[in-house]
Order: sequence, then structure tokens, then C-alpha cells
Amino acid sequence: MSGRKVPRLAAPPTTPQAQLAGLYQDDEPLGPLVGRIAGAIHFRQATSLTKALHLAAPPPTPYAQAQVGAYHDDEPLEHPAAAGAQAQAPADDGGLVLKTQCEFPALGRGASRDKFAVLVHVRAPADVARAPLDLVTVLDVSGSMDGQKMELLKQATGFVVDQLGPDDRLSMVYFSGEATRLIPLTRMTVAGKARAKLAVEGMDYMTLVLPLFTHAGTRPGPIHTFGFGADNDALAMHTIAEATGGTFSFIENQAAIQDSFAQCIGGLLSVAVQEAPIAVTCLHRGVRVQEIKSGSYGNHVGADGRAASIDVGELYDDEERRFLVLVHVPKARPVESVTRLVKVSCTYKVAATGQAAHAAAPAAVIQRLLELELTETHPPSIDVEQERVRLAATQDIAAARAAAEGGQHPGAARILDSRLKAVERSAPGAAGDPTCEAIKEELRDLSACVGSLREYRKTGRARLLAGMSSHAQQRASASTSTSARAYLTPKMEEMVEASRKQSRKRGGSQQPWSQLKQIKHDLT
Repeated sequence: MSGRKVPRLAAPPTTPQAQLAGLYQDDEPLGPLVGRIAGAIHFRQATSLTKALHLAAPPPTPYAQAQVGAYHDDEPLEHPAAAGAQAQAPADDGGLVLKTQCEFPALGRGASRDKFAVLVHVRAPADVARAPLDLVTVLDVSGSMDGQKMELLKQATGFVVDQLGPDDRLSMVYFSGEATRLIPLTRMTVAGKARAKLAVEGMDYMTLVLPLFTHAGTRPGPIHTFGFGADNDALAMHTIAEATGGTFSFIENQAAIQDSFAQCIGGLLSVAVQEAPIAVTCLHRGVRVQEIKSGSYGNHVGADGRAASIDVGELYDDEERRFLVLVHVPKARPVESVTRLVKVSCTYKVAATGQAAHAAAPAAVIQRLLELELTETHPPSIDVEQERVRLAATQDIAAARAAAEGGQHPGAARILDSRLKAVERSAPGAAGDPTCEAIKEELRDLSACVGSLREYRKTGRARLLAGMSSHAQQRASASTSTSARAYLTPKMEEMVEASRKQSRKRGGSQQPWSQLKQIKHDLT
């Protein structure tokens, strides 16, 4: 089996077609990639641009050779150097950066505190090499993508193909009731790209999609879903993204389709860190972890509260995450001037090399003052308050959606308006904090599109779901929300700018993104 796991089409239910379809054993072999290829082990990224989830069994094709079920035709990859590197002790390379910040710098020695907040800040290294990407796209050939949307999608797909390198592989499948693979996993060399473009040029209608896939012994890989215009099934696509750790993006302006794809592929092609569990260990014997606010990222608190963990998964180049760890702080002894609360560390995989690396933050500590020393009240950390504001806004966005789904549209708007006022009154909101300013704008926009059933069905539901998705993942979705754009990474911004530059060069024409003559030349 290849060192990098490939997105798999899940085995469909038994059908007459399934009895005839089969395994594909014709993927283009990969060259002797060493070192960088190891970083793609457990690489579970994908992009889904679809309204459908379940795929029927593929009908007989030249590629069908055996009974359908799973594809076992990956070309084995030789990477002895990487295998040796993985056996080494974790390197403390200074790549991933961990920091902690306490809610207050000091407490009285005679005071105890429940749910005292410690902010854990994680930041991936910037401008590092990336791992190769295996991408499988499924093209919907139904008639819903006719006209201008079809041409825009072709242009956007062409942009995605052009961003892949010779170490990346792409496979294409089309479906309309049944699914057929157009090309196996193919290296994106000049000829490989031409082959992919030729396959797309032969389609009548399409929408780009990634199938739901799983790896042996793991959960489904992340699927990022996109909804264009008012006629998409936002709830279904949000459900798919939420279940797999992806994001849902709502694109109102069809002209922004290519930029949306560009932003997503900018992230997928810049994964810097993989398999990054954060370990939290209590230091003082009386300190206990009570709760962790980690959004959609799984966390675990030990039975005695002395240790906890957060499953961050993977991070894009220069991407950040913030989590609140709520702890019990006991009273201090009369001679105790400092209480060491927790230490935070992470052993993770460097995506480009597959090597293990280690990062740790200085211990989170607070001063313990005598009562005579408590002459003034210390204000809470502005960074901790900012995260509290973000979490409260996320919770109320979900509450507004629940109210709107229940037909309480004025009530949904009141929930959002009330949260807007609370953000404005908060310390970071009053100070003009950029994150809080983005949240304010988001709450105003959402309130305007949930007040009536008509507006909610038109854009409100999709906007709320996109906001919930982005905040839960702390990852930029390709939506019009200012708050969602606040999570953009530099690599995402660079890819969007490249997309816009290409669009300006194209001059807005609706000509196909690649001429068949050039494609055929590249194939030869």
C-alpha cells in the first residue's frame, strides 16, 4: 500500500450495477519520491463542491476488472529515508508555537476559583514545505449546472488543476444516478493535467465534488462543501462538512466561484502540521481541569482532572487555533507566592517530511498576593476576553438558527441583536479589537437575513450555517462573511490573489479555460 493514503470511494449498496463493476488497477505510477512523500501519510484532506453525498456503483468501464468494493490499485511508494526519519526521537524544531495566557495575572492567597480560564494559543510554522496531495473529484453531469454556472465552474476547475504539481495526483469521476471513473489517480505533470482538462472539456454539465471517503481504522477525511446561490441544500452540505471535519461555504455571487475554489486549494496545498494532539498537564497538586472549550475539535479530560488533551489534527501554513482550558485554582498556602497551573505540549508530525517534532509552552502561572497587596483589581486578559466573546457569538448564532428553524424569525433576529450589543459592551469590543469588529459585522448581516421566512430561506439559513462551520473549525470558509475571512491564512490569500489575477487576464470572457488544441499538444 502506498505511503500516502488515497481518498476512497465508499463501497455502495449491492445493486445490479455493483455486480458488474469493479476494482481499478490502472492508476499512473508515481516516481521514486523520497522524503517529502512521507508527510502525506494519513493525509486526509479533500474538497467537496457538491449537492450530493451518496454515489451509486460505477457501471462497467474499461477500468472495471473485478467486483466493486474498494480500490486497491495505488502504486506503492518507496520512501526509505522517510521511514527511517519516523523512527527517530521527536525533534524540538521550533516549528509549531504554543503559548498560554491566564485570565488574571494574580489571585489572593486566600481565594479559590472555579473555571479559571487559561487560553491555549497554537500557531503552525510559516513558509514551510508541503506534502503531496491526492485529490479525487466527482463531476455531476445533471442539467442543474447549465449555462454560465457551468462555464464558471470549468474555469474554476481548470485553476485548481493548474495549481497541482507533478508530485500531486488527481482522479476524476462523473455521476448522474450512476458513477463512472474518468481517469485514475494521475500525476499532475503537463501530460497529466492535459488529460484531466480533456476529461472536463468532454462534460456537458458538472459540479465539482469530493466523495465521502474513509481510511482503514480512521474517521472520514475532511470534506469542504460549497453552496452556490439560493437553490443549494445548505443543511445537507453543512451536515457533510460537520461530520467529517470540513467547512461549509455559502457563495451568493456565482462570479466568486473560482476565488472560492482558490481559497480552499490554497489551504489544502499548504498543510504544515499533522496529527497534533495538545497535552495539558496540571502542575499544582490542587489544580484540576474542569472543562475545555474547543469547538468542533475533540477533547478529553481525565477522570481526576489532572490531565487533558485536545485533538487539533492538522494545520495549514501559519494557521492559528485558540482554546480555553477552564481549571479549578485552589487556595494558596500562606507562603505560596506563585501557583503553577498547567503545562501545555504537543508532539506532532511535520507534514512535508513525516518526522515527529515537539513543541511546548512555558508553564501557565499566576501570582498569589497577600490581602494587603490586593490594592487594585487586575483587569482580565484582553486575549481571553476576545475568545470568550467569539465563543458566545458562535453559541448565539447556533441559537438563532434553532429559533429560525422553529419559525421564530423575529426571535432569531433578537438573539443576534442582543449578542451584538453584548459584543459592543465587552472590553475588546469597545477597544475596537479587529476580531470583535468582524463579529459585529457578521451579527448585523445575519440579523438582517433571518427576520422573515422569505429572507431566511433565501440566504439566512446558508449564512448561519456557514458562520457556525467557520467558527467551529476556526478555519476560513469561502463565504462573504467578514468574520469567516478573519481566519484566512497567508497561503489562502496568495491563492485568491492568483485567481483574481488570472480572471483579470482572462478579461471576464466566458471562453473555455483551455483550448482543446493546446490540451492535445500537452498530451503528446
